[in-house]
Formats: sequence, C-alpha cells, structure tokens
Amino acid sequence: MNRLSGRIAVVTGASHGKGIGTAICRKLSSEGADIFFMHWGAEVEWAGVLRNEIQAMGVRCESLEIDLSDPNSPFKLLDTVCDTLGFPSILVNNAAHSARDGYLALDAQTLDAHCAVNVRATCLLSVEFARRFQQSNQSTGRIINMISGQAQGPMPGELAYVATKGAISAFTNSLSAELAPLGITVNAVNPGPTDSGGMTEEIKQHLLPKFLLGRIGLPEDAARLVAFLASDEAQWITGQVIHSEGGFFRN
Repeated sequence: MNRLSGRIAVVTGASHGKGIGTAICRKLSSEGADIFFMHWGAEVEWAGVLRNEIQAMGVRCESLEIDLSDPNSPFKLLDTVCDTLGFPSILVNNAAHSARDGYLALDAQTLDAHCAVNVRATCLLSVEFARRFQQSNQSTGRIINMISGQAQGPMPGELAYVATKGAISAFTNSLSAELAPLGITVNAVNPGPTDSGGMTEEIKQHLLPKFLLGRIGLPEDAARLVAFLASDEAQWITGQVIHSEGGFFRN
C-alpha cells in the first residue's frame, strides 16, 4: 500500500527500537510517507539506525534530537522539517514525559516537568503546524495525539501524567473544531497497555487476563490505527478519542 505516498509525517518520541513512536515511523514509511522523527535521550547511533532502515523502504527520512521541554523546541523542530524535507501534512504527537508520583510525592517541579512536554509542547506543535499549513498549498492535514486511556479508569501513582494527558484529550476536541475548516483533522489514540520494551514478565502476567482478545498490546497495533487516521480513508473522522485496547477489561 502507498496510500500516504508524497506526504511528509512528523513523529515525536521515536527514541528506541521497541517504542510506539518507532513503530509509527515504520508503518507510515511502509505506506509511502517521508518521515521526520524527533528523539531525546536515545542510545548512541540510534537515530542513524532508524533513518537507514526507513530510507531503505524508498522514502526520505531525517531526524533531530531535541528536548521538548524547551519552550522554543516546537518551532525549531518544524523549521528543521521544512528546511530538510518540506512542509509536513501529518503530525503525530507521541512524545511524553512520565514519572511516578502519587499524592504524597506530587510537587510543583514534577507537575511542571510533565506539563512542559505533555501539554505545552503538544499544544504549541499542533497550533504552529496549523498556522504553517495555512501558508502551504495543501488541502489535507492530520494531527494525531497519543494519550493513555486516563479517562477509562484510575492510574494510581501517575497523577501528573494523567492530568496532563487528560488535558490533551480536551485539547484534541476543541482544536478539531477550529481546524476543520482548514481541512485538518485532529484525533487522539489511546493504545491501552502496550509492551513497548519496558514491561516485566510479572506485569505481563498480571495484565494478560484483562485483554479479552488474548494478548498484550503491541506498538504495531497503535501504528496501524495511526496510519489509518493519517490516510484519506479517515477524512471524515475528527475530534475523536479512539480507544484501541484489545478489549482491555479494567474491573
């Protein structure tokens, strides 16, 4: 399939081989999109390895290491994309900051660190993408925000994380209304619990019975949904939070 041929996609948070961001890069490139991925704190040589892999699919690929907690990073990122590949028509806000807290540990520093990446960077990247889109000759744009099912049930010990991801769910709904007249759809994806390299065997065994489809979620599951939302087939879908969880049963 080449349903994304000729389009340029920006994917944030592709920093290791088993992550959702990396799976999204691979899936979008397999469908013909040129890829610009942003990473931070990745292993040495990681960016080059992924770039080479994607370029071997016959598409262009560039990357940038940048700290999204920097207030100017969204503008620097989009400037670099435009200078190297051209103006993007797809933005996937996948990067996130997550640290354990709970009510006894939550403080201003922890909350601010989550807000800087999960809220400010996502919001500023999205609106700057839309502003620049107006100056391009493109008629179709896609913004896809990754969330974490924080409204589906409690996530104890992650108060700052759920608060900031909840903000993105609300932001997605309202931004979609503003950008629909421009031809830009805005949606959010909740991939549910996903084995992106950090799950211990104990956690897997605890979660497995809760997946009614019989297996743990994989990064590729989320990537397939993102590719659909980025395609013309999803042109009539906007302002939605889509829960792609394999029937995950919380009770």
